[in-house]
Amino acid sequence: MTTVKDIAGGWWRWLVLAAVVIVADQITKSLVVASFARGEELRVTDFMSLVLAYNTGAAFSFLAGAPGWQRWFFAIIAAIASVFLVYMLKRGGSRMLCAGFALILGGALGNLWDRIAIGKVVDFLLFHYGGWSWPAFNVADSAITMGAALLILDSFRQHRVDAPVPAGKDR
Repeated sequence: MTTVKDIAGGWWRWLVLAAVVIVADQITKSLVVASFARGEELRVTDFMSLVLAYNTGAAFSFLAGAPGWQRWFFAIIAAIASVFLVYMLKRGGSRMLCAGFALILGGALGNLWDRIAIGKVVDFLLFHYGGWSWPAFNVADSAITMGAALLILDSFRQHRVDAPVPAGKDR
């Protein structure tokens, strides 16, 4: 029997983090869609602007020019990845590892929602300097990036079970 303590202290708490990412992502996208025309730009600082951009492709607009099949291709990939991430969360691990999985899960589901609901992903954060600019992105993309960074950092940590025991020393 599952108790409240099991749920609060178990893998379910990571789903709450993923849900927070989804909600923050969808609220910010809704605010931008309601406030901006496509391509409109509001300069916030010398290096950052808010814009309304749509991406039918993946990261860096990969396959954005394809005739439409990519919508469902990327939706299927996101759905499969999300199932895998939930499985990994259920397996457990360090807090850093689970936080990374949860952030990626929330970001993947935030962008999946856009693909299913409107056929493209809403992007609105634009960083630029001089004539150079980074492709526009959103909260979901940021969560995926932070989650990936946490997974990389976690991979460099020496985990107690994996760490070799020096000769002559006990754990």
